[in-house]
Amino acid sequence: MQKVAVIGAGLMGTGIAQTVAQAGIDAILCDVDIAIADKARAKIEKQLGRMVEKEKISAADAEAALARIVTTADYAPMAEADMVIEAATEREEIKRKIFASVGEVLRADAVLASNTSSIPITRMAAASPDPARFVGVHFFNPVPVMKLVEVIPGLATSAETVAKVKAFAVQIGKTVVEAGDEPGFIVNRILVPMLNEAAFVLGQGTGSVADIDQGCRLGLSHPMGPLELADFIGLDTCLEIVNVLFESTGDPKYRPAPILRKYVEAGWLGRKSGRGFYDYSGPEPVPTR
Repeated sequence: MQKVAVIGAGLMGTGIAQTVAQAGIDAILCDVDIAIADKARAKIEKQLGRMVEKEKISAADAEAALARIVTTADYAPMAEADMVIEAATEREEIKRKIFASVGEVLRADAVLASNTSSIPITRMAAASPDPARFVGVHFFNPVPVMKLVEVIPGLATSAETVAKVKAFAVQIGKTVVEAGDEPGFIVNRILVPMLNEAAFVLGQGTGSVADIDQGCRLGLSHPMGPLELADFIGLDTCLEIVNVLFESTGDPKYRPAPILRKYVEAGWLGRKSGRGFYDYSGPEPVPTR
């Protein structure tokens, strides 16, 4: 890959663009609001600056990586891209509109990929210009740090497309696991129900936020407790994934925890909103319950 476009300048899209640029690939970072894309590029500049300060990369490499990133609010520049990665919010109707629009400029040999964390690829491929060139490529947060990428072929995804995407993941320094096209794929199919169950345990009064997280950190040897991790991911994102699992499978074991839904309705989304299972307004996070 020589040029990759990323649609969505949120946390994931920004991380993908940075990772791509650091690997020596030109990156187009797109958002509906150019100001959001420009702000994301400025955030990448700060992240690269911190890496220089910590002597993880040279100043010249940081400058070169930033120079490879261009921002846009238009799909037209993506006609030059070898691959377009959609990294918008985890709502299928929004993603489908993006696929239809970018399909009008997508090169005949370019790959269209979704960074979805749970939505079935085969179903979304129907909104793409060519299901054979459509694939799931699921990065993990924070993208520049996390080594894993899940590659998820849909029913119609060609072997050539899968090979291209796996080679791209290796090119940017990631390790690949291939997942079947089932809701949640591998990692989130296992992880998110655990986070949802932790919310049930909290809501039912079995344990406090502090005790649930401490218990899992020490008893399961996890680096973060499940409620702390849910706050880090974003409670809205966790709820959206649980809803996809529940609605796609019809299995009641995936029903969303009432307290998780309530917190999202209140705008308590975790770290990004300043409050979730923890309050982040002070110098250190404090459990809210």
